[in-house]
Amino acid sequence: MKSGFVNIFGRPNAGKSTLLNALIGEKMAIVSPKVQTTRHRIKAFLNKPGEYQVIFSDTPGIIDPKYKLHQKMMDSVKGALEDADVALLMVDANESFEEVDAIFSSLKLKVPALVVLNKIDIAGNGRIALAEAFFKDKPYCKKLIKIGALEKLHLNKLLAAILELLPEGQPFYSEDDLSDLPTKFFVAEMIREKIYELFADEIPYHTAVMVNEFKEKESLVKIQADIIVHRETQKAIIIGDKGKMIRQIGMEARRDIEAFLQRKVFLELFVKVRPKWRDNDLQLKEYGYQ
Repeated sequence: MKSGFVNIFGRPNAGKSTLLNALIGEKMAIVSPKVQTTRHRIKAFLNKPGEYQVIFSDTPGIIDPKYKLHQKMMDSVKGALEDADVALLMVDANESFEEVDAIFSSLKLKVPALVVLNKIDIAGNGRIALAEAFFKDKPYCKKLIKIGALEKLHLNKLLAAILELLPEGQPFYSEDDLSDLPTKFFVAEMIREKIYELFADEIPYHTAVMVNEFKEKESLVKIQADIIVHRETQKAIIIGDKGKMIRQIGMEARRDIEAFLQRKVFLELFVKVRPKWRDNDLQLKEYGYQ
């Protein structure tokens, strides 16, 4: 039996979260076209009892930290580097290969790595051949695998290459589980995803979500969550005219949460102002950024 940790690294928007969701076949990580959508390391398990347990980790896009929040995001990347058995180095077929190479080289990987060339279905002319020539002699590149995560192109080929490199071993987690994260975490992420979808500019980057109440009753699940912002002006934008925007966030998030939990949900949202929360260690810890 094969068992081990396969951790996904790359720049923001390379498609790491889309790949994780496609491999697991469930929405484990929230996705948006905005950079820095993923803030936590998200572990998800792909199980085939008796054959393999692949523990995938989606990690935040690698950035230069500007706040303590960013530093904690990069700490989770560092943690993922330390326990990986196999690394997936994701590259958007249309981004600068030189810039990606500088990041991959700086990771100083001690484990075998697959360079995963993503978005081949929308790659510019000649980009795929260019990538093959560019990465083939890089010391960190065991093999280049070409995929389209969104369209689920060539994922079987990627999984076969991963299993080749994975060590023999017993499962680390129960084969009935999909993740080691609590349900509350996924609920908070689904609410945060709606903020990324519905608001432009800096609003999504200035918000956090905290689930205060998660009560399973006979007929439904009662959830109360706070949306945390920096300033009163942001609170007014999130609430919207006569509460229009907060209602829309609630309605769209509830639909996703109900699909995830397979239960009816009553969702109550409040907006709280916490100035400079992204640089406050205590508040970051409270909102789940360890």
